Amino acid sequence: MTSCTSSTADRVGSAVGLSGGPTAAATAGGSGSALSVLGSLPVRAEDNSPKYKRDEFGTAWSDVDHNRCDTRNDILRRDLHSTTIRKSDNCTVLTGELTDPYTTRIIRFDRSRNASAIQIDHVVALADAWRTGALNWTDAQRLQFANDPQNLLAVDGPTNTRKSDQDAAEWLPPSPGAQCSYVARQVGLKSRYHLWVTSAEAAAMRTVLQKCPAQPPLGLTPTP
Repeated sequence: MTSCTSSTADRVGSAVGLSGGPTAAATAGGSGSALSVLGSLPVRAEDNSPKYKRDEFGTAWSDVDHNRCDTRNDILRRDLHSTTIRKSDNCTVLTGELTDPYTTRIIRFDRSRNASAIQIDHVVALADAWRTGALNWTDAQRLQFANDPQNLLAVDGPTNTRKSDQDAAEWLPPSPGAQCSYVARQVGLKSRYHLWVTSAEAAAMRTVLQKCPAQPPLGLTPTP
């Protein structure tokens, strides 16, 4: 049975999304489960015209919350424990330890030796978002999405590289216990940001969520 345990990111705030709260379809979704919210998402084919480019989502790891620390270091500081921080800027994470949410492996992070050992994953990949509605957003909306803490997790670098920009029909976390919350977060985010799903993506998500039907959607409501 797939676990429905929430990840670290469930306990943290988020940047404000495109809407001020959950969509009407989500709040009216019966039990309020991720499975019911999935049923409210539009199902359409992908649209990649014009083709996805990373710079459409702004400069990577911008300081969108103006706390004088870029988003990458914000997420490392949030998700790692036993961290050390550079004193000169009180921002840059130098070392730390992560329990990887996708593999359950313990990863020791040392920026000076192997900074890419831990990467920041967009749970809904930027290219996937682009192909399912974000190509119609403004530049400001895309920058917002790319830096939304509820769409970001510190994860094992090689695992994130293998995921690339694939959706749930093409990639799921290797640890079965991580799949329920992972898909529930994609569903919540796609609902909040008014993105659609493909038919194959919806089917794959449904297969996962049917194993944990009481799992609530994650990332659905932004924190003010």
